[in-house]
Amino acid sequence: MLPVSTDVRHWFASPRSAIGFLLHAATLDTTGLGGRRSLTMPGVSATVAEQIEALRRVAGEDAVRRIRHEPDETITRIVAGWPRAFETHRADALGFRAETDFDEIVRVYVEDELGR
Repeated sequence: MLPVSTDVRHWFASPRSAIGFLLHAATLDTTGLGGRRSLTMPGVSATVAEQIEALRRVAGEDAVRRIRHEPDETITRIVAGWPRAFETHRADALGFRAETDFDEIVRVYVEDELGR
């Protein structure tokens, strides 16, 4: 097991979703947004432990065995200040979509980056 804090949550969406956000935004009728044009995009809040388990379910034990714990205090301090989850009601109502769980993010990675 990795000696890291596996219970801290962070916000994720795949690169496929990020591209989808941009393409959807380009076609959006913005008249209803008024002066509030900044939106928080949908995503998945997951812990490191949840990410590892998703990797295990989708890619298998061999993929999980490749994970190495390499602490870096600077990165730890930076990441500690990141938000853990977001409310995305406005973006959802406007039709922006992302993955619904981390397993899906891993599957998208395998499809898009590994061609499987």
